[in-house]
Amino acid sequence: MKPTTITDENFETEVINSELPVLIDFWAAWCGPCKMIAPIVEELAVEFDGKVKIGKLDVDENQQTAIKYGVRSIPTVLLIKGGEVKDTIIGAVPKNVFVEKLNSL
Repeated sequence: MKPTTITDENFETEVINSELPVLIDFWAAWCGPCKMIAPIVEELAVEFDGKVKIGKLDVDENQQTAIKYGVRSIPTVLLIKGGEVKDTIIGAVPKNVFVEKLNSL
């Protein structure tokens, strides 16, 4: 299972209206720390398949959503449940941090 590509256009459908909690990785191609967490995000998409929707949003191509959620540095990962931000992870962190926060949803 690959992470879902989230855009300004599909954000409401894929995230706000999602029946599952959603983890969104706000990233950019030029961002070094984003590349460090990319494999972790891919693993989470497999491990949490059916329990949590895992998505990636390219901030260069989807600035409206990044601005709306106050994303000022990347990588920023938002955990959204029921249309509300429940948690935020900023920067490259180890996989266990993501797993703990996902399990607490």
